[in-house]
Amino acid sequence: MQRLIVTSATYRQQSEATPKLLELDPDNKLLARGPRLRLSAEMVRDQALAVSGLLDRTLGGPAVKPYQPGGLWQEKAGIRYEQGSGPDLYRRTLYTFFKRTSPPPSLITFDMPTRAQCVMRRQRTATPMQALVLLNDPQYVEASRHIAARMLGKETLEDQIAFGFRLLTGRSPDPSETKALQTLYTEQLEEFSKDPAAARQLLETGESQLQAGLDPVEWAAHTMVANALLSFDEVIEKY
Repeated sequence: MQRLIVTSATYRQQSEATPKLLELDPDNKLLARGPRLRLSAEMVRDQALAVSGLLDRTLGGPAVKPYQPGGLWQEKAGIRYEQGSGPDLYRRTLYTFFKRTSPPPSLITFDMPTRAQCVMRRQRTATPMQALVLLNDPQYVEASRHIAARMLGKETLEDQIAFGFRLLTGRSPDPSETKALQTLYTEQLEEFSKDPAAARQLLETGESQLQAGLDPVEWAAHTMVANALLSFDEVIEKY
């Protein structure tokens, strides 16, 4: 039933509507447009892991403890957070260990309930803090690094950016989007060329191994492009 719904023509419609259609059907009773909403906290994280190739698809088993700011549990409850390692860092968010008095901050930022009480429907907010999580959280920076490695498998810069864009949004970029991302890449390439140590530091974010044979400076520049794409509205929202 879920597959039937999400693959139906009605569900797959864009949220955009013409002024005439909005006037005729402001409440969308005719189902002429689809809903626009941000993905849930779990979906945002799982999607980043999936497109980067990091997602561990193992089913079942005990809860795992992915990345979390150090000292958070220690400050609140005097308990040390024992971070997981290996595949445990990349399991579906469904399996993330949840401490109600100190829930995972990156998930709470994206409106996951604290589980202190029953919630019939989650609120959906859009805050600057969410962008900061996507740009700085080790889970997303590490995912960006792996997305960038996939982009570097293409020959030209335009092909690399087009591949990354399609991977994350499901469509090809228009000329203005391509130009903006090329400009970002060029700027980052110049910065990392001046400071290769910073490029290496960026690429060492997270515990997954570095792929061999890639130029660190180019890889770091593409990591920043992929990181920017992860924050793109079309990536974290259903249009």
